[in-house]
Amino acid sequence: MEKILLKNIDKPDSQDIETYISGGGYKALEKALSMKPEDIIAEVKKSKLIGRGGAGFPTGLKWEFTRKEKGEPKYVVCNADEGEPGTFKDRVILNKDPHLLLESIIICGYAVGAEKGFIYIRGEYFEEINTLKKAIEQAKAKKMLGENILGSDFSFDIQIFKGAGAYVCGEETSLFESMGGGRATSREKPPFPTQFGVYGKPTVINNVETLSNVPSIILNGGDWYSQIGSPDSPGPKLFCLSGHVNKPGVYELPLGTSLKELVETYGGGVKGRFKAVLPGGVSSSFLDTLDVKLDYKSVMEAGSMLGSAAVIIMNSDTDMVNVCKNIMEFFAHESCGHCVPCREGTRRAREIFALFANGEGKAEYLDTLLDLKDTMYDTSRCGLGQAALNAGASAVKLFRDEFTKRIKK
Repeated sequence: MEKILLKNIDKPDSQDIETYISGGGYKALEKALSMKPEDIIAEVKKSKLIGRGGAGFPTGLKWEFTRKEKGEPKYVVCNADEGEPGTFKDRVILNKDPHLLLESIIICGYAVGAEKGFIYIRGEYFEEINTLKKAIEQAKAKKMLGENILGSDFSFDIQIFKGAGAYVCGEETSLFESMGGGRATSREKPPFPTQFGVYGKPTVINNVETLSNVPSIILNGGDWYSQIGSPDSPGPKLFCLSGHVNKPGVYELPLGTSLKELVETYGGGVKGRFKAVLPGGVSSSFLDTLDVKLDYKSVMEAGSMLGSAAVIIMNSDTDMVNVCKNIMEFFAHESCGHCVPCREGTRRAREIFALFANGEGKAEYLDTLLDLKDTMYDTSRCGLGQAALNAGASAVKLFRDEFTKRIKK
């Protein structure tokens, strides 16, 4: 497949606006400004583009809902926080092709009727922040950003907002609370972000990868895009391959590519003997097979979720008890503490996995973990608590013998 998202990253001076323009950059913005906003949204809907951050919500619908809201002003927020362990795809675009993202945000702003956008980026991305600042200055100098873009009546500005590195800010309403100067805790929904987003105004929020698909859709059409990859979730996907593989990295492949092909053809195969995979980072469930297609529906049917496509491979030397202990230490630390099921559930799960790691577990604790997982999924306020025990519970089911060996006699 011809690269869409990563086509510029290997070019010399790929961060520079002149390099971007020479390769056809900002042509989509020029075309978009000649279209009606409703027609842009129609093309995005036709493309069947869904959110690449994990939720998989149709992007065109989100834009349409925001445009139809009567509240003013409206905002565009790009989530560049990228907090899922094993995920490092967005930073490739941020650092190597920042103008692709800027063009995408500007088009979105025009389509939904916003005049300001924000890039919410984790504060530890120092290099990426500097790259974005320079790109914004270049875009303003070329009249691609700011007042009367390309001589049109449309004005739009983009501001960088540095986050403090909270995993929970991957949840959109927690991110909005953070931007408003509050503690990063989730809001109750409804109202949804398209009605009541950042600063209480209608807001479109998409992540870096989702937005970066837009220029190609505008230039080539939604029908063209919808023919790429899986019929259920078309388009390219950036897969972050890590763990026990010979060639870890970010690979752009059509959705629907098999996990085996990703690992063996692009990742150079497993180091050692394959044991398990987390297809969507530590918030997904373990699978013990490579025979699954990497699209949202197929991975879900296999018993996990694709999420942000942080594909973590583990070989036969991996101690699953310690892996689960480490994962729960992470979630217990990152829980915002706002709701009881997540706050207390992650702590209890961390304690139980620590007991097994120390050889002090009990058989009944395994059933407790499975019950706790169901309770947290059903009652937690946001996705952090709902997904925190996915990996741990699936490990108990798939590799129960590793836990029973640690039961205190």
